[in-house]
Amino acid sequence: MRDLLDFLKKYSYWFLFLVLEGISLFLLFRFNLYQGSVWFTSANTVSGQVLKWESAALSYVALGKQNRDLVRENIVLEQRVKALSELLDRAEHDSTYAEKRQASLLADFGMVNAEVVNNSVNRRNNYLTIDKGELDGVRPEMGVVCGTGIVGIVYLTTPHYAIVMPVLNGKSNISCALRGTDYFGYLRWEGTHPLHASLGDIPRHAHVKEGMTVETSGFSAVFPAGLFVGKVHKVENSDDGLSYKLDVNLGTDFSRLRDVCVLTMPNRVEIDSLQQKVESEK
Repeated sequence: MRDLLDFLKKYSYWFLFLVLEGISLFLLFRFNLYQGSVWFTSANTVSGQVLKWESAALSYVALGKQNRDLVRENIVLEQRVKALSELLDRAEHDSTYAEKRQASLLADFGMVNAEVVNNSVNRRNNYLTIDKGELDGVRPEMGVVCGTGIVGIVYLTTPHYAIVMPVLNGKSNISCALRGTDYFGYLRWEGTHPLHASLGDIPRHAHVKEGMTVETSGFSAVFPAGLFVGKVHKVENSDDGLSYKLDVNLGTDFSRLRDVCVLTMPNRVEIDSLQQKVESEK
């Protein structure tokens, strides 16, 4: 306490100066129109700039949630595009068909938003880690997607995290189809470019051309049909010459991947039990 009193006594003239300076400025701006208007304008400018900085900071903080919401919306919109495309192909005039098709595609799975916390793209067998695990309903063999296409399949889980085997893994093998056709094959990564994969087993009589859309076929319990995979970049012959091997330009840029969704299927336990029963009878 004595130190405080000594400090106040030592600098009492400075404190008195600041008080008198404040009073003089108040009187100057309060009773002089010109000086008052200058102060008012300057104060509003500074206040506006501070509010602008605050708004920018709050917007930046909210970007993560907005991006996750956009990922979910893009996935749903992709299903709507699929339903509308089938409606046009069938040339039917039943207005309820698209709604029924969309409902059937989305009825069998839910979505868990997750964030990629670890990733690699320059190895032969790449893996990525997401911040959702068993406590969030994530289980092995669940599909993982993002707003620009499929990502991969859940490989291992812990209570709070999960390891995902992405498309950019030599062991990945995902059933895909050419949109608007009945032709399907298996998507594999050959360890070359992180934006390209190969779709094999396409029959030679298939009418395939560059630019065609590749999507999930739905021939598994992992991904529903119609999820975007990429575009055909080049049509080549397979090594044995009996089928086509398509170079697919992937829609997902794994080097920039951050927000994803895990597709959770309520009927997955039933499907797995049936598969295990079939395997046990072999």
